[in-house]
Amino acid sequence: MAGDAKERPGTGQTRRRGAVLEEAILRAAADELTASGYAGLTMDKVAARAGTNKNALYRRWPNRLALGIAAYRRLATTVQPPDTGTLRGDALELLRRANRTWSSPFGAILRELLSAAGGASELLAQLQDQSGDAAAAPWLTVLGRAVARGEAPPEALHPRVATVAMVLLRNEFVVRGAPTAPDDVLVEIVDEVYLPLVRRRNPEPDRAPGCTPGRPGPPAHRASEGPDRQPGNIGSDRAAGSA
Repeated sequence: MAGDAKERPGTGQTRRRGAVLEEAILRAAADELTASGYAGLTMDKVAARAGTNKNALYRRWPNRLALGIAAYRRLATTVQPPDTGTLRGDALELLRRANRTWSSPFGAILRELLSAAGGASELLAQLQDQSGDAAAAPWLTVLGRAVARGEAPPEALHPRVATVAMVLLRNEFVVRGAPTAPDDVLVEIVDEVYLPLVRRRNPEPDRAPGCTPGRPGPPAHRASEGPDRQPGNIGSDRAAGSA
């Protein structure tokens, strides 16, 4: 970009600005993370590797944690969802991929960043999602296929439902400090939590037709009262079922 670079007087070198300089800094920070982990990441090292000064870094990121997270996100790659033919197979494959990644040196960087972020909710949000949409995307894809196959109801297509298995796996690493999760833990997450949740998902099971979302419908006994009640009404069905 023409506005991002300018000749340095008397040096013959180009002074980088804007997006060009930011890209150079992020590339340098990602290289430092890969080489030394978060523990070895310093603003001095990144500035030297990027061929700039620390002020250029601090103008964009307030501290090395913010820079480390930005660099980690640059390293992260988009996950292509599996297609095993079953929801169980897809969910297990996604968890196994995540487990392999988090158990690798790349995952060690993630664990360091999560530990350093502590209670900094904004930074944790940046780490945990790589944008929440990106984290949920492969899970929503496999759930969409499951809905199409009749394995799950359409109500299961919700980002919080979709990613609950990944959240449980992350708990093994972040809360329990496990260096890796045994495969039987992954199977347990899928079989005992994820699949039952997905298959029984119904956000408003007791809402009567015509009621406002979020507000309860009329009690069953009231719906079935009155001389005009017709066979086949919701109220009559409930009354018949309880007889």
